[in-house]
Amino acid sequence: MAQQKIRCIVIDDDLFIHDLMEDKFDRHFPDVELLAMASSGAEGLEKIKAHQPDLVFLDVEMSDMTGFEMLAQLEAIRFQTIFITTYSHYAIEAIRFNALDYLVKPIKLNELKQAVRRYKNNIEKFKVLDRVQQALINLKTKKVSDQTLVLQTHEKELRITLKNITYLEAARNYSYIHLSGNKKNLCTKTLSNLEGLLKDKGFFRCHKSFMVNRIHILSLEKNNMIVLSNGTEIPLARRKRDAFKEWFDV
Repeated sequence: MAQQKIRCIVIDDDLFIHDLMEDKFDRHFPDVELLAMASSGAEGLEKIKAHQPDLVFLDVEMSDMTGFEMLAQLEAIRFQTIFITTYSHYAIEAIRFNALDYLVKPIKLNELKQAVRRYKNNIEKFKVLDRVQQALINLKTKKVSDQTLVLQTHEKELRITLKNITYLEAARNYSYIHLSGNKKNLCTKTLSNLEGLLKDKGFFRCHKSFMVNRIHILSLEKNNMIVLSNGTEIPLARRKRDAFKEWFDV
């Protein structure tokens, strides 16, 4: 029995992307069926409702609306989304924070193959994928500490409200996420990876092995130890003392 094809739509206001994706799918992806293409968010909504795709390649910023604004107009999202963006785009942080998949322009064949492979793996591992829904909730959440961090591990998906994180600790190529109530989770990201996700959300890399959450900081002691709300003391590297004081005093 032949394997069912992946039914997809491309939504991007750059017509060059239309030609590129059509060519790559035609030449290299016999298991992908390109149902339609749209050049605006409004047209994309129509194509999605008409074709009910499995997968949508979606431009982050189009002339009439952003990709997130388009998705927010759908009553239900029954497809997976791979975003298309430029590396410097502001939305790249939102995409990474919510563990969403994306391709960077100009789209390379190998990266497209990896994205399709990840889609297939997600279908096998998770029955319901609602990371996009979580991303839309986060974008509407005005208080940063109430946003939810989405992290994929080898065994499960972690969803952690930022205000519940007291500090993060490096563990070689992994990290421990320490939570309120003296709980902790092991994450398969390095502390440097997590710093990239959290540095603009109230967290500070105070030491090569530690990152702290502003809302849980009680004081900075003379011995360069940061005291947290649960009584834990975290070292502050001497070379980061001035930067920390400037950051924390704001």
